[in-house]
Amino acid sequence: MIEIIAYVLLGIGTACAIIGAIGILRFPDVYNRIHANTVVVVGGAIFLVLGAGILGGISAFTVKAVVIALFLFLTSPVSSHAIARAAHKSGIKLWPKSVADKLEEEKR
Repeated sequence: MIEIIAYVLLGIGTACAIIGAIGILRFPDVYNRIHANTVVVVGGAIFLVLGAGILGGISAFTVKAVVIALFLFLTSPVSSHAIARAAHKSGIKLWPKSVADKLEEEKR
């Protein structure tokens, strides 16, 4: 039963990584690509690390895997936000079909 859970987590992580990688290639601007990168890290890497930790059995490896997953969960969105904000401040334009620019609206 534990192995099934581990393989399901590994499958979810693999699917998120593939979908996010396709998003990085297909999305039109840097801001959408940053979102796709966050999907890869948060969805893909966390599920893969947790699946590998569960597959490894209850040990120090599992504890390390959970700590790594928690660290990724907390830091990836923050770093993506910082990169997007820096890109916006440096003047990188949004995709022309973007609906709203909330950071630009706050400046007014």
